[in-house]
Amino acid sequence: MDKILQTIVIDWIPDKAKVVDFGCGDGALLKILAEEKSILGYGVENDPVKINGCIKNGVPVIQQDIDECIQHYRDMDFDVAIMASSIQCLKKPRNAMQNILKVANECVITLPNFGNWELRAGLLRGKMPSSVQLPAKWYETKNLHLCTIVDFEELCNEESFNIKKKVYLNNKGASSWLTNTFPNLFAAEAVYLIG
Repeated sequence: MDKILQTIVIDWIPDKAKVVDFGCGDGALLKILAEEKSILGYGVENDPVKINGCIKNGVPVIQQDIDECIQHYRDMDFDVAIMASSIQCLKKPRNAMQNILKVANECVITLPNFGNWELRAGLLRGKMPSSVQLPAKWYETKNLHLCTIVDFEELCNEESFNIKKKVYLNNKGASSWLTNTFPNLFAAEAVYLIG
């Protein structure tokens, strides 16, 4: 996770919160949150290599497919759920969104913006686009449901999800006048706090 993005997420997590990170990767974010915010954190990851990274980082992790397991975490009193750059990899992102706020009071979601001008330019060249946020070739990607900022915010509106905070970042990981004024065109990534 990019340092600026990581800083935003860390700022949004309250001290001593109980946190579950769906698609936690190697657990690096949970490790930092435990050290800096004294959180009690658990990771959910499906990739065995990344699970080994969690173990090396001292992060409690459960190997599960996010699509299949979110509803199993209800009634566990999590304060915050994190889904960083993994919602687009799910088979049923709408179901995940519906269930994630039953798991925790708030959720931090980050997603790459497929409406970004650089990706649009790639399509005009007749090729599936790639970027820092979406680096894999079309035949190697784990992404199933790419969306734009407009698509995601429309889903939040349809489902009556409260977007409490949002930050739009360019391809260098910074917020700017352009990303804030025209996020669907100039933001490469978006970060949301949903409640």
